[in-house]
Amino acid sequence: MASSSSRRRRRAAIPLAIALVLSAACSSGDDDDDAATGDGATEDQGGASGDAITIGYSAWPGWLPWKVAEEQGFFEEAGVDVELEYFENYIASLDALAAGQIDGNSQTLNDTLVGVSGGSDQVVVIVNDNSAGNDQIIVDESIQTVEDLEGKAVGAEAGVVDHFLLLQGLADAGLTEDDIDFFGLSTDQAVASFTGGQLDAVGLFAPFAAQALERDGSHVLFDSSDYPGTIPDFLALDRALVEERPEDVQKVVDAWYATLDWIEENPDEAVEIMAEQAGVSVEEYQSFADGTKLFTPEEAVTAFTGDADTDLPAMTEQVTAFLPEAGLVDEEPTTEDLYDPSFTDAHAARR
Repeated sequence: MASSSSRRRRRAAIPLAIALVLSAACSSGDDDDDAATGDGATEDQGGASGDAITIGYSAWPGWLPWKVAEEQGFFEEAGVDVELEYFENYIASLDALAAGQIDGNSQTLNDTLVGVSGGSDQVVVIVNDNSAGNDQIIVDESIQTVEDLEGKAVGAEAGVVDHFLLLQGLADAGLTEDDIDFFGLSTDQAVASFTGGQLDAVGLFAPFAAQALERDGSHVLFDSSDYPGTIPDFLALDRALVEERPEDVQKVVDAWYATLDWIEENPDEAVEIMAEQAGVSVEEYQSFADGTKLFTPEEAVTAFTGDADTDLPAMTEQVTAFLPEAGLVDEEPTTEDLYDPSFTDAHAARR
């Protein structure tokens, strides 16, 4: 394991050899005339138009409802052809969207901004949730304060969400990454290294954090609830898809909220589906419930356009300024036209 003494700056590579195989704009065609529109869509539309929309997601409690949507047939009910791609490696999902290998991805605010900074043209159409404790910095018994991290071996996936959380905590304590011995590791490597005693601290998200807490003496030093609003989670889509197939995008948004309604009405069955996808027991999955705040359509509308300290306009400004200071990007990314709340607005209005 080689230590990184300087900040690793992750960039979203766009390999020239990779064809944009899933550019949904290629065949939206003229068949969309009869599709549901943003201000009139209803369930059970049928007749999905265009190529399948491929959406990536990972083992985060706020994104696992996608698996429920797939199993319960909500995409078909909405009349849209969606193929879900589950990523064991979250970074791989970010790279897949940047490279055009998928049409959309489930990801955090800071990771979306890093992707945009690297040249990926993304539009956020759903605010799924807000992390309220399920992103955690977990430490061994020798560490009781953030200041105790100085000189310690700390691991996290470099350049993404829990690295971002770590840097926020360090900054509040007057420290930087240069004050710790940072290891950029994949999630599974970070868990194994911490539980094996090679790391003193680790940044992880649920459900992986539960594995790290099995180490004797381990505990949570701080988590995303200490930084409310800074880790909202999104569905980000390729801009070309949004512009050329808005009717199908609306149907995806409708399917998402139909799924949340079904989960509320069938919590036991829903948890079984999500726990199985995450590879944890039902009991473990239920323990994550309070650490992720899933947004209703009305709450999502407020998050998109509100003026509270934890709403997207304020958080985006804060995180955009923080990323270059933390060395995660070279310069502040442009956020103009990053958010398109119209699909959520249309769904909320129909309710």
